[in-house]
Amino acid sequence: MSLIECKDLSLGYDGHEIVKNLSFSVKSGDYLCIVGENGSGKTTLMKTVLGLNPLISGEINFGDGLKKNEIGYLPQQTPVQRDFPASVFEIVLSGFCGGMGIKPFYNRQQKEEAVCNMEKMGISNLKNRCYRELSGGQQQRVLLARALCATKKLILLDEPVSGLDSKAAAEMYSIVKRLNSEDGITVIMISHDISAAVSYASHILHIGTSCLFCTKEDYIKNQTTVFPEVTGNE
Repeated sequence: MSLIECKDLSLGYDGHEIVKNLSFSVKSGDYLCIVGENGSGKTTLMKTVLGLNPLISGEINFGDGLKKNEIGYLPQQTPVQRDFPASVFEIVLSGFCGGMGIKPFYNRQQKEEAVCNMEKMGISNLKNRCYRELSGGQQQRVLLARALCATKKLILLDEPVSGLDSKAAAEMYSIVKRLNSEDGITVIMISHDISAAVSYASHILHIGTSCLFCTKEDYIKNQTTVFPEVTGNE
């Protein structure tokens, strides 16, 4: 059964359509990389799936008991967000907020799970550090631990290695792959790095003048003849 099934989507913002007639599905255990030219609609698609942007037309259906508030999300950070004056533990715990309803406090189980997710990210030693004092790679690990607090099924990552040096980027890719292959978490990642997408993903969604949704093996076959290699952030 598909976790997410999108049918004939038209996407855009401020009344401007940038993607139309887009269909694809994501099954449990998939690792989908979304690639495409600058401004092609990658981030718009991700925000629309999350319900943060309105859908112009088409259908987005969730299956296998998945709810919108049970999706972990790691967005691109703004400079203001990078300078947020809270502790690492507070940031990670905030991942539970979407599913808490009117409960005003975190319970013991949530705190223990937050600690466990920090251990997975290798940031337990940063628990009481101020988030704004961390390096870019450390901040991304904190945000990924936060996203894991929101879900046990699906994480959406928008350019998670943007601005990181090569070592930190490689470590982030490795962590995400481990979450997918060992923890069974389904991954949808926006990436401008085609080589990384092909290396790690099980499926590729290419958005642009032409769109293609396929396995990474089929994408490799099509890329040299249909899709030129693309670079750049959205």
